[in-house]
Amino acid sequence: MPSSGRPKIPRMNAKSLGRPKTDPSRDLKRDLLHTSRQLLDEGGSAALSMREVARRSACTHQAPYHYFENREAILASLVADGFDELASCLKEANDLSVYKGTRAALVASGAAYIGFALAQPGVFRIMFRPEVCDPSRFATVQASGVRARDELDRLNAIVHGNKAQATMATILWAHVHGLACLLLDGPMAVQFETAIERTKYLQRVGEKFADLVVPQEVRSKKTRVERETS
Repeated sequence: MPSSGRPKIPRMNAKSLGRPKTDPSRDLKRDLLHTSRQLLDEGGSAALSMREVARRSACTHQAPYHYFENREAILASLVADGFDELASCLKEANDLSVYKGTRAALVASGAAYIGFALAQPGVFRIMFRPEVCDPSRFATVQASGVRARDELDRLNAIVHGNKAQATMATILWAHVHGLACLLLDGPMAVQFETAIERTKYLQRVGEKFADLVVPQEVRSKKTRVERETS
């Protein structure tokens, strides 16, 4: 008989899907978090519920409770992972200061922060909103948040040395966070529709900001590699 054009959907045993240990080949917790991240990207925190996460993950309504106490616990896990990923991106950018100099590290750090926001929009939008996920209730969120903040403070020290102050760190943070928000939910989201356009514009902005922030005497210094190879 001719095919109807519709792919056959295999029957799923709802009972087995709802019991994490009956399917050793499936990492249900990972799938639940992946689905939750998709829901955040699509509709924000209001779109995420335990029932919808279960439905989209093709498991029973009770299955998510094997791993997460409630909806906020899922959000907390996503936020903690987000801060850990952000901290790693910022660390990699800060490490460039050793080989490519202060200015390069500052430009790379800004690109890393904004790049993370654009790649993980749903998570980024809730990472700094305690009314959605209260860090005081989750030690993992606090710890990962501290790691990301430590990289900001490290960048502040790289740029300003022994003159670094908390207010200077705030300026660095406000610059990249503001740009990220403008690109996600502001007029720049319409002005720059493609990733290539955004990348080129952010590069120009990042370099201009670095010229304004990094002192000329610091920019003119040779990097360690340049000194060692000269």
